[in-house]
Amino acid sequence: MQILLAILIIPSFALVGISGYQSFGDDANTVAKIDGQALTQQEWDAAQRNQLENFRQRMGPQFDQKLFDTPEFKSNVLENLIAERAISAEVKRAHLSVSDATLQKTILETPGLTGDDGKFDYDRYRKLLTAQGLSEQGYEADQRRRMAMGQLAESVEATGFAPRTVSKLLSDFSAQEREVQELVLPAAQYLSQVKVSDEMVKAFYDKNSKFFEVPEQAKIEYVVFNAAAVAASVTATDDEVANFYKQNEKRFTTPETRRASHILVALKPGAGAADKSAAKAKAEAILADVRKNPGDFAKIAKAKSEDPVSAEVGGDLNVIEKGSLVKPVEDAIFQLKQGEISNVVESEFGFHVLTVTQLKPASVKPLDEAKAEVVAEVKKQKAAKQYSEMAETFTNTVYEQADSLKPVADKLGLKIETAEHLSREPSPMLGTAPFNNAKFLKALFNDEALKNKRNTEAVEVAPSTLIAGRIVEHKPASKRPLAEVDAQIRQRVTIEEAAKLARKAGEEKLAAVKKSNDVAGFSEARLISRAKADSVPPQAAAALMKADTSKLPAYIGVEVPGQGYGVYRINKVQQPTQQDDARRKMEAERISQAQSQQEMFDFIEALKRKAKAKVLHTSSAAKPDAAK
Repeated sequence: MQILLAILIIPSFALVGISGYQSFGDDANTVAKIDGQALTQQEWDAAQRNQLENFRQRMGPQFDQKLFDTPEFKSNVLENLIAERAISAEVKRAHLSVSDATLQKTILETPGLTGDDGKFDYDRYRKLLTAQGLSEQGYEADQRRRMAMGQLAESVEATGFAPRTVSKLLSDFSAQEREVQELVLPAAQYLSQVKVSDEMVKAFYDKNSKFFEVPEQAKIEYVVFNAAAVAASVTATDDEVANFYKQNEKRFTTPETRRASHILVALKPGAGAADKSAAKAKAEAILADVRKNPGDFAKIAKAKSEDPVSAEVGGDLNVIEKGSLVKPVEDAIFQLKQGEISNVVESEFGFHVLTVTQLKPASVKPLDEAKAEVVAEVKKQKAAKQYSEMAETFTNTVYEQADSLKPVADKLGLKIETAEHLSREPSPMLGTAPFNNAKFLKALFNDEALKNKRNTEAVEVAPSTLIAGRIVEHKPASKRPLAEVDAQIRQRVTIEEAAKLARKAGEEKLAAVKKSNDVAGFSEARLISRAKADSVPPQAAAALMKADTSKLPAYIGVEVPGQGYGVYRINKVQQPTQQDDARRKMEAERISQAQSQQEMFDFIEALKRKAKAKVLHTSSAAKPDAAK
């Protein structure tokens, strides 16, 4: 649903750090001020939560919240908000606006909001907004503002372009080919020359002790108390169900809905009496046609309506709610029966011919049909009342009887679970498991719980979710003994020493060929480029493409980790015999795009200065955990 809402136009901003306009203030709740308007801590926190939720939906199981619990993430969110406020202020100063027709057209064309008939599904649109806690008026006002901001951003980005000479120069550089020859000295051929002593092994062991560490681990028991545990013990009586249904009857009432269509004969503002009379006569003629052939309303609307948006869909205005249309038109629609054609109705936009295409009267879901929903709600409310009382029992019991979790499990009907191989830090592999919580792990590994194997305090790891645990087995961090890893170290040191011998031999070879220019032992010549260099190792390709070729032949030496040392000869530098026009065009577009982004960057910086944007404090950003 959020992805559908995000499809509408949202301007993109090039952002920089906030240090350039930071200052200090004494308003603890105001994070920043832009154009004299406060940006509050709550707005910053909400933006962080929204951004985290977007990442969570996009990344799915790969989402790791710890990656975003950084000052950089919070600063970027704040920077986005400041840039958006600065642009919004400029939009207001410039009196930029978006017409009703443009906004409606954009929403109607949003992918995913059409029904099986290919038409805009108003019911789905409304439910989508409700699910996000948004009103139509609020959402559409926000979209109007964002579209106006988009107009401004697009006009600035359109000024960015790169000269053809620059694009050609960069494309030539990217496409450049170099003819090279290779002479490789594999490290493997020097393995037999390496002699590893006990002293070398001990030195490696001491220098690289972290490689041989065995991390701290614990096996634990734990119990979880949450709303589900309370709900399992709660029941709902017939009287409670009946009373709740009676008191909340509106909740089970579906209001009347009307779907309407219209044909508009438009009238310009300030039109004279003659124009008005002609427009009304035209509308009356259309009305006569419709009344002769009421089944052709959509066809006539498509041919004759002067509302460019609704005409394309046969005059369809979708489901009409109170307050959504100008009053004369709305009043007329709510007086019609389904299929009935109105008289000509005048509004500030012109003259309308109206019909109701669908009318669903209000209905109330009977208790028998709503019973499952009512029972669930009654139990939920009763559980919420009992939760705090039972949570206090849970908290007190794990503290007062701290030598075991059995008393609290028996008292509240909870199950004692176990987990192994836990450490002091949460593991991404364990995801959202209740015991994989930083606050709980901190309590678990504190001195009291660790040394005496006592229960932890009750820790809230999620809304209405408490956990307590105790360590059953504990293995402190240790280092594997030298004797156990001796063979591994000898193998590693042997490889490293062989690589050193290969590098030494390669450097000597490189010096010799630079003097003699002798190509004996080199491979056949081959062409490589930045786009096609799979015939040589990546490290060599990178070095070859940036090597100085002012004097040819040129020689370079490259150490290739895990393989050995390579000596390379560059014979010539050239452009491809056949140019890739499609690639060059794409590169030119990317260069212009980069230039446009730079233009936008500079423009936003200017707007921030114009709006006197300043950060008052950045010390109390919401923790990403708040987004859970």
